[in-house]
Amino acid sequence: MPRETLASASSSSSTSSSGANNPPPEDAWVDAYQRLLPQWQSLSLSPQSIIPISISRVNQVDAQRLDIEMSAMLKEQLVKVFSLVKPGLLFQYEPELDAFLEFLIWRFSIWVDMPTPGNALMNLRYRDERAIEPRGKVRTGLEGPGLTVAQKLWYCVATVGGQYIWSRLQSFSAFRRWGDSEQRPLARRAWTLIQRIEGIYKAASFGNLLIFLYTGRYRNLIERVLQARLVYGSPNMNRAVSFEYMNRQLVWNEFSEMLLLLLPLLNSSSIKKFLHPFSKDKSSNSGVDDAVCPICLGSPNILFLALPCQHSYCYYCLRSRCSAAPSFRCSRCNEPVIAMQRHGGSINRVTTQKQ
Repeated sequence: MPRETLASASSSSSTSSSGANNPPPEDAWVDAYQRLLPQWQSLSLSPQSIIPISISRVNQVDAQRLDIEMSAMLKEQLVKVFSLVKPGLLFQYEPELDAFLEFLIWRFSIWVDMPTPGNALMNLRYRDERAIEPRGKVRTGLEGPGLTVAQKLWYCVATVGGQYIWSRLQSFSAFRRWGDSEQRPLARRAWTLIQRIEGIYKAASFGNLLIFLYTGRYRNLIERVLQARLVYGSPNMNRAVSFEYMNRQLVWNEFSEMLLLLLPLLNSSSIKKFLHPFSKDKSSNSGVDDAVCPICLGSPNILFLALPCQHSYCYYCLRSRCSAAPSFRCSRCNEPVIAMQRHGGSINRVTTQKQ
């Protein structure tokens, strides 16, 4: 009985091994390919396979702010160069100066297929969004060509020429007072048209900002119209931000704002009176202090006396202080000044002097 079972087991194992070693039919892979091809095509063409590109909105906004700061730095240096020229000369041609600086940045960055200084710091570049195929898996922003020549020229016309013309038009209309009711009807209509265009542009810019915050594409209307999208310029980027200088700047700003808030509330005469007992050389300089005006620290040309303390002042210094402060106190003794008298002359009341 055991011999029969062993024989049957060996025969079954031999048949299974022979069946496993038999090769499949030659056209089996063709059948499998035709059976799986519709599924593969449905997966490749489905919208779930498209991975949308995601560019950091913070990087794009920071790049725009850095470009503005770069223009301000160049403008400051240019103003320092012409500091010895006639005062107010550059102020008259400020729109031309801004347009010139914007043109220089455009000429040496976008025109030569290079990123602007702010975009370079944020690892961004412009890409022609019209040349990107809507299908396929887009994993990074490295794909796609740069801007065309037409896009570059229109970008220059919009950013440099458009802003210059608009600023000049606004300054000219304000100087000629087109918005006054006494002007001609044509001037008033032009002023109304300018205001409406500005309102429409601001509303469109606000709408574009909301769309940008939702989708992360096109920071401004110019980029949206030209289909010029900011994408990553390099696959590797180190965003190591040091907050040391930022914290220092914030501390100094808060300290300066606190001083600006507290200084008008302080009374200089009371502070001087508080520090007067701690003065070391008050006895030695008492004669010298009586001979000079305590406000301008100079010899009084027109000598006047503050009453009732009768301390010496310049006429213009004492009168300006009494006119500015109704309760002006003497800078030497901190007594209220109720009148002023010319040395050897008549008395002038402070109240009549202010009128």
